[in-house]
Amino acid sequence: MPPNGYAWWYIDGVEPTSGQAVSIIAFIGSVFSPWYKWSGRKQPQNNVCLNIGTYGKKSRFTMTDRGRNALIQEPHKLTIGPSSLTWNQSKKELIIKIDEVSSLPLISKVKGTITLKPSGITNVELPLTKEGTHIWRPFAPTAEIEVNLNKSEWQWKGHGYFDANFGTRALEQDFDYWTWGRFPVGKGTSCFYDLELRNKEKYQFEYHFDSDGIAKNITNAPRNIKFSRSLWGIKRQTRCDIRSKPKQEKSLLDAPFYSRATVSTSIKGKNTIGVFEALDLKRFRNPLLMFMLAVRVPRRKLWKHKP
Repeated sequence: MPPNGYAWWYIDGVEPTSGQAVSIIAFIGSVFSPWYKWSGRKQPQNNVCLNIGTYGKKSRFTMTDRGRNALIQEPHKLTIGPSSLTWNQSKKELIIKIDEVSSLPLISKVKGTITLKPSGITNVELPLTKEGTHIWRPFAPTAEIEVNLNKSEWQWKGHGYFDANFGTRALEQDFDYWTWGRFPVGKGTSCFYDLELRNKEKYQFEYHFDSDGIAKNITNAPRNIKFSRSLWGIKRQTRCDIRSKPKQEKSLLDAPFYSRATVSTSIKGKNTIGVFEALDLKRFRNPLLMFMLAVRVPRRKLWKHKP
């Protein structure tokens, strides 16, 4: 990650039949944390967190902002408080060990292991601005995921995804709005990033990743098609076939400035259900929002790792 910049590693997974889903984001410099913003964002290692969302039966959300003592960085392992992400080089799999407590209103333990098995690793590293202040690194757009957590409904297998973002400026400094989506198509995955910057420039990126991780720009990229707004009224549009009608299958996360959902649509004539997000940074710049977020993102400054 860049010096004094943010970094997050994002993993998600969906069980296509039942609609069960999970998302995990490991933050150094927790970009959506009010505590990080109030600190002036000068010490990203002092605001770290492992955000977990389980979706479906008995869904939970955990996002505890922790201090620098909670962070341990090793060549193939990232530890944040009681949880960790480890890359097993010999098996080529990412093992996420979770031991967290969900936030209000449903406080309970979220504990267990999630294993992500990529079918291939990409070499794509994409600047999202001309100045390179934000970078997207899709490590494994096509993967299998196995979830084994501490509720009877939280054991399943499905299709997964793994990427990362790095940056040297706050998201709301450079962006007004973005959408992102990843959709399984054939044996690979199509990804779309559409960005609206504060300077009114717009960028769009379309890639298809083969199962072995080889990336190809999508020629004659699908058009953006609007679909229903989120629960908080965030506008949503995703790239898909012109005759397609995108539909939210399951809301995964609804916030005043952010929407994540599984969405069904068609791409290049193939029906697919993928994961989609819309991020409204204009709303995120509202200082009143930080006090709302503080309820959902508790701060635990002190931490001592067990020997």
